[in-house]
Amino acid sequence: MRQRDVFVTGMGAVSAIGNGTEAFSEALRSCRSGISCPKVLDTVHSALPVGEVGLGNDALKALLEKRMPVPDFSTRAALLGMLALDEALESASLYKDDCRKMVLVSSTAVGGMDETEKYYPFPGSVEENLIDRHDCGAMTDAIAARYGGFSMQATVSTACSAALNAIIFGCNLIKSGRADIVVAGGAECLSKYHLNGFNSLRILDSRRCRPFDKDRAGLNLGEGAGFLVLESLSSARSRNVSAIASVAGYANRCDAYHQTASSDSGEGAYLCMSSALEYAGLAPSDISYVNAHGTGTPNNDLSEGRAIERVFGACVPRVSSTKAFTGHTTAASGAIESIISLIAMRERFYPVSLGFSEKIDELSFVPVTDSRACGELRRIMVNAFGFGGNDSCVIYEKC
Repeated sequence: MRQRDVFVTGMGAVSAIGNGTEAFSEALRSCRSGISCPKVLDTVHSALPVGEVGLGNDALKALLEKRMPVPDFSTRAALLGMLALDEALESASLYKDDCRKMVLVSSTAVGGMDETEKYYPFPGSVEENLIDRHDCGAMTDAIAARYGGFSMQATVSTACSAALNAIIFGCNLIKSGRADIVVAGGAECLSKYHLNGFNSLRILDSRRCRPFDKDRAGLNLGEGAGFLVLESLSSARSRNVSAIASVAGYANRCDAYHQTASSDSGEGAYLCMSSALEYAGLAPSDISYVNAHGTGTPNNDLSEGRAIERVFGACVPRVSSTKAFTGHTTAASGAIESIISLIAMRERFYPVSLGFSEKIDELSFVPVTDSRACGELRRIMVNAFGFGGNDSCVIYEKC
């Protein structure tokens, strides 16, 4: 087994099931979904269920400014990212003045599209600088500005695998000696473009999504943010902080099968899961729980399920998808679901796949459905698969 040299010493999250890890834990344990019809997003598709953070931008700013000022150019995604980052830093006993010695790696898919949408119907009649907030890096800039800047910052945008890729990038920075502490994760907000785009692909469910269910019909989009504080062993020891878990292994692979669909055999998913195990020096039997990408679409769940069976054979560990709690938070999903899994590891329970009722005929396993299921989650695997077959997997190990 490889020596572990990257540790998680803090985490923070916000999503439709609440603001903060305590709210997440309560929702997961009580099986309370955050999926509902949109109330904050102004959309004609008001009947499509989403995982929405139930606060408008003004309310988010007011909440954030209780701690420190918010830059004027902050988009909704940046505001959500700040909420998650506040908690992550606090839980790791880090402060604003520490940020200049740390690296920030953030991720998003649609960036400031919620602001761009205000500009294009009426160019010249609204603030011209709305367009300056559009690109993905602008979100990272706004987050970094609130904390007075970081020693280095980077933005990852690889669709739904982006946050896991940000975490992988952060681990590589620490392993290479480029950084001692990296805050890595992602943030995403709902927008008309986001919802309309996925609706045009005809992969949205008109009901709450049902991952790994025979009757699954699509996904529900969500919004939120999640950040992990990643730290070298020497840094954690010098600061005398306890680790939540170590990062045992990870991998990113791309099967380039299709612009949006997964391959029938789940080749990309199989490659990244098996490569992450190999990198960690672990056998499939060492994994206690898999937090699957599990979007609830007919294509993804069958493809990922086949890949899981290829990796684990007849001994598939407990598997669930938590997207029926939060919605699919796209670029932020890998970080949010890493945090959900780390909460489960800490509190010794298995998150359930809400909405499941009947097994997929082609698969041998069923996801976790018993909210009372508990046990030691020694090692957990988190999957996040992006468009174009950009697939990532991270394995966390209990300290």
